[in-house]
Amino acid sequence: MYEDKTLKCKDCGNEFVFTAGEQEFYAERGFQNEPQRCKPCRDARKNAGQARKEYFTAVCANCGGEAKVPFEPKNDRPVYCSECYAAMKQQ
Repeated sequence: MYEDKTLKCKDCGNEFVFTAGEQEFYAERGFQNEPQRCKPCRDARKNAGQARKEYFTAVCANCGGEAKVPFEPKNDRPVYCSECYAAMKQQ
């Protein structure tokens, strides 16, 4: 029923394939317009407004392992790795 179509990206101008499977997916969801951007341009557009999170490395107060956290650790409060934090949360 559906056949692969070659479309042109409106951002970069490169050609990309709108596969039969993707067309079927669009039809199931009720989308009426074909995609206008290739996958790399769609991904870049989605991520453009998002700030990259900075992660800091600290020593886990429980096991002594490495803990990566999205905030700058202070010496007045303990920092836990993901595994230790999850275990403490379940208790």
